Amino acid sequence: MSQAYDVLCIGAGPTGLACAIEATRAGMRSLVVDKGCLCNSLFHYPTNMTFFTTPERMEIGDLPMTTDSAKPTRAEALKYYRRAVEHYHVETRLYERIARVEGGDGAFTVRAHDASGAPREYRAAKIIIATGYYDLPNRLGIPGEDLPHVSHYFAEAHPFWQQDVVVIGGKNSAAEAALDLFRAGARVTLVVRAGEMGKGLKYWVKPDIENRISAGEIRALFRSSITRIEPHQVWVSNGSAEERAVPATQVFAMTGYHPDFDFLERQGIRLDPKTRKPECDPDTLESNVPGIYLAGVVVGGLHTSEIFIENGRFHGRQIVAAITGKGRLAERAPVAPPGE
Repeated sequence: MSQAYDVLCIGAGPTGLACAIEATRAGMRSLVVDKGCLCNSLFHYPTNMTFFTTPERMEIGDLPMTTDSAKPTRAEALKYYRRAVEHYHVETRLYERIARVEGGDGAFTVRAHDASGAPREYRAAKIIIATGYYDLPNRLGIPGEDLPHVSHYFAEAHPFWQQDVVVIGGKNSAAEAALDLFRAGARVTLVVRAGEMGKGLKYWVKPDIENRISAGEIRALFRSSITRIEPHQVWVSNGSAEERAVPATQVFAMTGYHPDFDFLERQGIRLDPKTRKPECDPDTLESNVPGIYLAGVVVGGLHTSEIFIENGRFHGRQIVAAITGKGRLAERAPVAPPGE
């Protein structure tokens, strides 16, 4: 027998949790489903990461976030979001992957399976998709990208002491990984497609990485790209006729990430062919599929730098206001399970 909810949120990141909390505060029964752990993307951020923003801009449900310094760490953020879920008694189903969404507005059926493969089924009047983008890296599309020593995620630097490490990219994630690796004793080479590091570097990262490059402590190859990866080296081209080999026992491809566009399209949501932005009402965030709403970075399509926790956390209020303003939930009882 399936369980019934007024709102089912797909994605247990800060935005999905904020949506569920706002629905709960509005008197609706809500559920959050995620294929990973709570705040799965944040959990996979670098272990010692410090956020660029201040704590009040990461708060959800009007709950204050307290931190030891001006900017929250990854560990502090994870603790805060756990406490927020506990405070509002948000119902979650973690480590469950959505197989498909059936039905329509007011009577959706969500079919999932847990980590063991056992089927799960839920019914919901409304669906909110807040799946983020961190699970799907932008691939290089070159030979060797799937070798075991290549990763699109950086956790910590210690294992790479006195190792040759290549970091691909010129933005914050690449710069911070390169700095951490250098300070842990790795021999670091940065491969950057542009002629300089990204202009959007954090103000405390920019002079640090530039000084390390100027001092020769971190090797930087600008206007360059990797053409193939081999077990102990990468091949780098700068547009000249001859490629060069760079030693690499580990490669971190910090090339960015993108939302799960295939999942959106499977739900019937139309995407702009160029920007991949999904079709949705800017006021209500309801997609072109009635009853399915979008929240967080998925709204921005390929423009993942437009939406962060700071602004995505308000999407829940926007969506819940739209739902309650239509009066559909106020006029009827919650969806009943089959047979009742």
